[in-house]
Amino acid sequence: MPKRAHGHDTKHFRSHRNFCFACGKDNQHGMHLKFLLDDDGRHFVCRFRLSDRFWGPPKHAHGGIIATILDEAMGKVNKLHHVIAVTSRMTVVYLKPVPLGKPLVAVGWEKSVRGRRHINLAEIRTEKGEVLARSHGTFIAVDPHRMFAKYLSKSQMARLLKQSAVPNGRQCARSTDEV
Repeated sequence: MPKRAHGHDTKHFRSHRNFCFACGKDNQHGMHLKFLLDDDGRHFVCRFRLSDRFWGPPKHAHGGIIATILDEAMGKVNKLHHVIAVTSRMTVVYLKPVPLGKPLVAVGWEKSVRGRRHINLAEIRTEKGEVLARSHGTFIAVDPHRMFAKYLSKSQMARLLKQSAVPNGRQCARSTDEV
């Protein structure tokens, strides 16, 4: 049975709120995309329809929205390694216009991992499997505690550190991440 891929949490890091434009449940203006880890345990899948607010060319999605969905699909794949990884480079091939209001599927999967560098791929497809856009991305794994600490208040940082254990001398937040 597919498993939900909640936000950007991993077993080593858990954020308290998710304002991500693509998947954040706490972002009232966001897309609220919900990805599932497929039964094969290697593909993250999201079924969705784009509303008119994502209008680009007549009756079709804006290219930036297409890139956002592909970036999110590729980014979810990093959860397989329980890391937070930021997009370093991304290419998008727009094969056909992506229609508004129609059932669509975004799929992301891993190509390779070498050290902190994760290479992932993604596609946006029609319900029947026709590929409308595809992407190739390079993601770099980061230490979320160091990278995001300066953006948290003292009380938020204290809560984050309180969740932490210290295996092998490194901070790792505990979570009940499903993926």
